[in-house]
Amino acid sequence: MKPLRVCARHEGQLVRLVLDRPKSNILTGDMIAAMRASLAELPASGPVKLVAIEGAGDHFSFGASVEEHQPDLVGRMLPEFHALVRDLLAVPAPTAAVVRGRCLGGGFELALACDFLFASQDATLGVPEIALGVFPPAAAALLPAKIGAAKAAEAVLTGDAWSAARWCELGLVTEMAPAAELDQVVDRWFTSRLAPRSAAALRHAALAVRGAVRAQAEPRLAELETLYLTRLMQTHDAVEGIAAFIEKRPPHWRNA
Repeated sequence: MKPLRVCARHEGQLVRLVLDRPKSNILTGDMIAAMRASLAELPASGPVKLVAIEGAGDHFSFGASVEEHQPDLVGRMLPEFHALVRDLLAVPAPTAAVVRGRCLGGGFELALACDFLFASQDATLGVPEIALGVFPPAAAALLPAKIGAAKAAEAVLTGDAWSAARWCELGLVTEMAPAAELDQVVDRWFTSRLAPRSAAALRHAALAVRGAVRAQAEPRLAELETLYLTRLMQTHDAVEGIAAFIEKRPPHWRNA
C-alpha cells in the first residue's frame, strides 16, 4: 500500500496530501520520501491555491518512526525529515494541516511547518519526545516563532499533549470544528477565503509571509540537528529511552 494519497479538488486549486497508513500514520522513511516527491511535483506556477496535509482515519499522525530513531538509523532519518520540513516551508502556495485525533511528535512538527492549522475539537497536539530521552528539533525551531519562547519551552520540556482549544488560545489553530464536520469547514473556508484570490498573488504572499519564520527557524534547525546527532545521541539516556519504548518497558535513566 502506498504511504501517501494525493488528490486535487476545486479544479486543481486545492491539493490534498493524505498520510495513508491508519490508524497511526507513522512518518516512516518511505512516507517522508513520498511526501517530498509529491511536494517537488507541485508546479512553480499554476492554479494551486492551497496544499492541505491530513491523515487517513481518526488520527493525523502519531509521529515519526521510533524504530528509525535508533542510533544506526537516525543519522539518515532525521536529515530527511528536516528536509521535508524545509520543503513545506518553501511550498509555492499556502499550506494547511487538517488535524483530527492525535497529532504528535513529527506529525505535529509537520503541522507547525504549515501556514494554517485546522483541528477537530477532540484533537490533541504535542511533542512527547522528552519522555523518550530526546527532544523534537523541528518543534524547538518552529514553536518559538509561532507561539513565543515561554510556551514553546513548556510544550517541549514537559512533553504534554494539549487540546486543540488550548492551541487555539495560543493563536496556532485557525479554526476548530467537530471531527465529522472538519472537511466541510475547511472546504467552506477555502471557498470563501482563498479560492477568489489570484494563485500568483497567493504564491508570492505565502513565501513572503513565511520569511520571518524561515529566517528564525531554518538556521536553528540545522544547529539543532547537529546537536541531536552529535551530542544527544551519544548519551546513554537517549539510546536507552528509544530502546525502552521499542521494548515496551520503563526506561532506566543514568542522567547522562
